[in-house]
Amino acid sequence: MAAAGAEAAAVAAEEEKRLPEGDPESGGDSEDEGDSDSSGDGEDEEKENEAEIQRLEEQLSINAFDYNCHLDLIKLLRQEGELVKLRRARQKMSELFPLTEEIWLDWLKDEIKMASESSEREKVYELFERAVKDYICPEIWLEYAQYSIGGIGQEGGIEKVRSIFERALTAVGLHVTKGTALWEAYREFENAILETAQPAPGSVPSPEQQQMLCSQLEKIHTLFRRQLGIPLLDMEASYAEYEEWSEDPIPETIIKNYKKALQQLEKCKPYEEALLGAETPKLAEYQAYIDFEMKAGDPARIQLIYERALAENCLVPDLWARYNQYLDRQLKVKELVLSAHDRAVRNCPWTVGLWIRYLLAMERHRVDHSIISEMFEKALNAGFIQATDYVEIWQAYLDYLRRRVDFTQDSSKELEELRSAFARAVEYLKQEVEERFSESGDPSCTIMQNWARVEARLCNNMQKARELWDNIMTKGNAKYANMWLEYYNLERAHGDTQHCRKALHRAVQCTSDYPEHVCEVLLTLERIEGTLEDWDAAVQKTENRLARVNEQRAKAAEKEAALAKQEEEKAEQRKQARAEKKASKKAKKNRVGDKRKADDDDEGEWGQEEEAEQPSKRHKGDGDGIHLEEDMEVETGLYGRSGPEKPDRPGNQKEKASTSRKDIPKVLHDSSKDNVTVFVSNLSYTMADPEVKLKELFESCGEVAEIRPVFSNKGTFRGYCYVEFKEEKSALQALGLDRKVVEGRPMFVSPCVDKNKNPDFKVFRYSTTLEKHKLFISGLPFSCTKEELEDVCKAHGDVKDIRLVTNRAGKPKGLAYVEYENEAQASQAVLKMDGLTVKEHVIKVAISNPPLRKLPDKPEAGRASQFAVPRQVYGARGKGRTQLSMMPRALQRQSTPVAKAENGMVQNSPATSSEPPEEPKKMSNADFAKMLLKK
Repeated sequence: MAAAGAEAAAVAAEEEKRLPEGDPESGGDSEDEGDSDSSGDGEDEEKENEAEIQRLEEQLSINAFDYNCHLDLIKLLRQEGELVKLRRARQKMSELFPLTEEIWLDWLKDEIKMASESSEREKVYELFERAVKDYICPEIWLEYAQYSIGGIGQEGGIEKVRSIFERALTAVGLHVTKGTALWEAYREFENAILETAQPAPGSVPSPEQQQMLCSQLEKIHTLFRRQLGIPLLDMEASYAEYEEWSEDPIPETIIKNYKKALQQLEKCKPYEEALLGAETPKLAEYQAYIDFEMKAGDPARIQLIYERALAENCLVPDLWARYNQYLDRQLKVKELVLSAHDRAVRNCPWTVGLWIRYLLAMERHRVDHSIISEMFEKALNAGFIQATDYVEIWQAYLDYLRRRVDFTQDSSKELEELRSAFARAVEYLKQEVEERFSESGDPSCTIMQNWARVEARLCNNMQKARELWDNIMTKGNAKYANMWLEYYNLERAHGDTQHCRKALHRAVQCTSDYPEHVCEVLLTLERIEGTLEDWDAAVQKTENRLARVNEQRAKAAEKEAALAKQEEEKAEQRKQARAEKKASKKAKKNRVGDKRKADDDDEGEWGQEEEAEQPSKRHKGDGDGIHLEEDMEVETGLYGRSGPEKPDRPGNQKEKASTSRKDIPKVLHDSSKDNVTVFVSNLSYTMADPEVKLKELFESCGEVAEIRPVFSNKGTFRGYCYVEFKEEKSALQALGLDRKVVEGRPMFVSPCVDKNKNPDFKVFRYSTTLEKHKLFISGLPFSCTKEELEDVCKAHGDVKDIRLVTNRAGKPKGLAYVEYENEAQASQAVLKMDGLTVKEHVIKVAISNPPLRKLPDKPEAGRASQFAVPRQVYGARGKGRTQLSMMPRALQRQSTPVAKAENGMVQNSPATSSEPPEEPKKMSNADFAKMLLKK
């Protein structure tokens, strides 16, 4: 009787669901005679949709991992009613990505409408089973349970519905805000069965019917009591309903459990309210809730809150990692653990740590070897964003294969597979990874080192280990002492003394970073195990090597000192040459009679201006090959330096007179106050009263002792100055004003450092490494503002900072850096924004990973002297036509030929030998003039 009543209700509900939306029969014939124009528009729209569907399908054939393309295709196919293609498109997407709750519900409702036969209902059941595995969603479980009610007329239908309800309660019955709906639906189902089991009015129930009624009443009592022991919203209403429904008084134990659940609900309410009031993704609020549940220690509740957090933060790798770690260490249920790991790598396939944990979990739960190998191959195709990620996943897989080998046997299938995997890993990093990233990710050859250790320690195959280490050394590692000592320790443990001695002798010869340490190890070996002849040979070899090293270091220091001195002398010569040139020009004008006495003062002023600006216009043809310091450093003593003083010459008397008339003091800097001073540059030349303006600006950082702006000989502000504070902490705080816009230009604020003592010092405040939570955007229109860009970016996550890149004048360059809260939001923004059109400009968006900054070559011992000479500095218009080299060809330094290789070793060329290069004879300007006059 119960089955018959429930079946009738289910059939009616099923018939109602089968009527598809937009069925022509439900709409009547009122729309059959539409006008021809609307019909034509509909055809045009249909053709456009078909073309768009074809385009999306082609795009997915090229890149199957385009998430947005999948969504657009499914939306169009559903709109066009292409049911076969729609089902196929959803199937493909579900194989690549976990689907969201909305996508699953749309899919399930479409399939439910089309399912009429029992075989089709089974397919819908299978689809529900897949849906509840992606995420724990109360709505999907409720839909699943309600759909199963339609099949209670089949054999075992009622028990199947109860089974689904029980699974749903296990999964989401503890959900504080949404769990009540499932409990109520379950009770309504049991109440419906109770109604059908009631005997007809006036009839006496049989013993079987009476027993069935009692059993059904007990089921409903049990559901009420179970629900009242769980902290859920609106518990009071459920308790009142139970009091009204039950004919007997509620037992004291149930009341006690109810009150305990109420107390627990009060503790949970602040966290639930925080979630309701927070904006997506609510990561911080969920983390606080997780910490609360972790302290309480209820595994079911901990699992549920993690699942709730992941449903809204499915692209946060750290959250998945913490959840999987909890499951691995606490619950240890195979199906639950492996399912969570699988969902983690499907949501965040770019995170190598999740793949490594998945492989370990599969090994821990004794998963078949073929499945683990297949999962590893998927990891290799996941598209990691760093070369080192591939090294890590290979190492994890090789560790797994090594643990499978029984090394007590001389040979086995597992051992051969391990060796084959090692060889494949080395080749993969060399070919695939190096081709993609321009580096193997394993410069120190850690995989080959581990392979050598396995061969030496576990397989007793020292010969193979030596071959591997020989290969490692040929990859540029022979110059590092730690690599040789690693090989030596392996030989020491599993090889013999002869090979140890041979390795150390080679190390002494090749090591360039710490040769003293290698020499000490060699002497220690011979002191313990060597003969007198071995000791003498080691002492002689180490002494010769260290003598050569010390000699090279001394000559390198001398060469650097000579180059520094040569730079100073040439800078002095250039100043003298300019002064003589000006003097000769004035003398020539005086002879011709073109110069008037009234113009003398003006000439002196213009001459000084030219002299002041000349260093910044030094060109390549000057013949000296030495890079001048920036104008401001040479002329005013930037970072504690002052330019060399000019000797007094008759030709410079007018210039000095002009300078004295100007009466502009030289700006000097006391290097002992570097710690309380900052250097400010890139200011506007037209800034009025820079001392007053900058004092107002920097007083917010602390008490300002002095501001020293730098002026030209004409008295105009040169755009930079020194700001000295009373306290060091004020100077440090002032660095925070770097890049602040002042009068339309970004102001540069940097520490005051003496570049004579720190020639490599350079301040760059931004990171030059990979930042997964930051985006680099190019192709922006120059008119795009920070606020406009923020409006575009905040739709994909919480934007922490936006930096528009500008030139020194403060003009935009069409580039920007956007920092998000986490790497998940940044990754999602890349997918959504790359190729987006902003003000008719197509922008490019990528994870911020700046290229390595190229540093200028420094003169080193053993390098050719021509490489130690910096490039010439050109002016704004490049090299002038009349800028000739004044060095005669006979005196120009000849380039040295490349030395030939002998016995596989490149011999030192004259330029790289330990002998210092012979300096050309120094000549005065008069000597050069005589040479030119003789020609």
